[in-house]
Amino acid sequence: MELENSFSNQFLIAMPGMADPNFNHSVTLICEHNDEGALGIVINRASNLTLAELFGQLSIDKFDPEIGNKQVMSGGPVAPECGFVLHEAGGSWESSMAISESLTLTFSRDVLEAMASGEGPKHALIALGYAGWEAGQLEAEMLANAWLSVAASDRIIFDTPYTDRWALATRELGIDINQLSSDAGHA
Repeated sequence: MELENSFSNQFLIAMPGMADPNFNHSVTLICEHNDEGALGIVINRASNLTLAELFGQLSIDKFDPEIGNKQVMSGGPVAPECGFVLHEAGGSWESSMAISESLTLTFSRDVLEAMASGEGPKHALIALGYAGWEAGQLEAEMLANAWLSVAASDRIIFDTPYTDRWALATRELGIDINQLSSDAGHA
């Protein structure tokens, strides 16, 4: 069941004082948020793999070397052995979930095979693992001022270097994240 105040298709931007090393200085795209919990993909944490190395692990031998240089992201601490492809909408893949009119999350091998052959989505972010929250957990973290929230931006996901995404996402709110205190409070 969809929540009235869902964070789906929003960026969660970790506040400067975020102590959890999995999320310190992170930007997480919330892909799904309902009364059962939330699922997101961290979009600004590089893993130690390139797409060429991931293709090698999956025995996908033929691919354009240029796409092979693409960095694979660490999508979150849950199920780091599972792959996810966040991409522009379009195509028909075995296991996909629409996030918005312009974004889709696919978690089947066929999209990677299509990308290797040059027939996949032109704009894509590949991640291993995801971020997950149990029912009510994300709402509690928001109340505790652990995160800022802003509408997701395809430009930040696909056109911004991953090292700049945290600062740029906060600028979407009209603030400079470096000027925020790590101390949280309520008025």
